[in-house]
Amino acid sequence: MSLYLAGCFAEKQEAVQAINQFKANGYGPDDLTVFSDEPIEFKRGVLDRPSHMSLAVVSGAVIFFLAVVGFVYYTQHAYRVVTGGMPIFSFWPTGVVFYEITMLGAVLTTTGWFIWESGLLRRDKSIPVPLIEPEVICLRVRCTPEKLASAQDLLEKAGAKNVVKLVRKAA
Repeated sequence: MSLYLAGCFAEKQEAVQAINQFKANGYGPDDLTVFSDEPIEFKRGVLDRPSHMSLAVVSGAVIFFLAVVGFVYYTQHAYRVVTGGMPIFSFWPTGVVFYEITMLGAVLTTTGWFIWESGLLRRDKSIPVPLIEPEVICLRVRCTPEKLASAQDLLEKAGAKNVVKLVRKAA
């Protein structure tokens, strides 16, 4: 069973120090969540979460491209039209269609992957979210009951104000 602690920091450097201390004690990026009323940008390596967005977008664009090429090829060969010696499947006149559908695939894949990676579709609504005050950085830590005291101690040593245990909502 997972327990959640939250500690609030006045300065970004204190929060970074706490994150580094938790990582040094075996906590992973999935155990640590940062909340703030404004976006916070950490340096590379502080709280990195791997993303496969570029691979997904290129794959989506390639799949849409191959699908539209197949569709155009099929439609141009399915309807026998007298072309007066011109090729039935002409690549260049359909290039705009190929390009536009390829870009549509990239945009749709980007949107879908962004929603997936943000966790909007798979968020556990029973996990508690701490109340955030203006200009405060809140760090939520997921830990086991055995590590609760040490996690609370780590938060306090890093300079967290009002360290609280968060209660999981009933499902």
